[in-house]
Amino acid sequence: MSRIGRKPIAIPNGVEVKMDGQLLSVKGPKGSLQRNIHPDMKIVIGENELVVERPSDQKLHRSLHGTTRSVIQNMVQGVTEGFTKGLDLVGVGYRAAKSGNKVTLSLGFSHPVELPAVDGIEVDVPSQTKLIIKGISKELVGEYAAKVRDIRRPEPYKGKGIRYENEVVRRKVGKTGKK
Repeated sequence: MSRIGRKPIAIPNGVEVKMDGQLLSVKGPKGSLQRNIHPDMKIVIGENELVVERPSDQKLHRSLHGTTRSVIQNMVQGVTEGFTKGLDLVGVGYRAAKSGNKVTLSLGFSHPVELPAVDGIEVDVPSQTKLIIKGISKELVGEYAAKVRDIRRPEPYKGKGIRYENEVVRRKVGKTGKK
């Protein structure tokens, strides 16, 4: 049995979980999320907890068991607390500025890069070299952060670029001259 899949998911006060066919809806103080659950997975909703059950020990069912439970746990956590991802801009002249809904990044290109607003995602700029991405969907927050990081990935020689908050960039030694 999956160790993660067996764990029950605690449903906090103020969170409403409904199952309509294959569509699972989670509504909480920060918003609501919906997701289609695989038809083989069985969701048992109790008073203050939710349990994911699988029909057999087939490889597909075993792999879906823990994944389904983790996805539902992230939905519950998202509507109660939300998710954040921090990005650091490292490099001379690299900075971010927020104006209205748009965030403008200066990353050493010949032009500034504008990040469009996305539904369900909020981008804060506490300082010129820091971005904080917030949202209730862990999947959307991670995907948006990855797209922003992809604009200028950290390079291995000087370490310049956009990196995650606690990311460690492996540095390489540069060329050595002839003697």
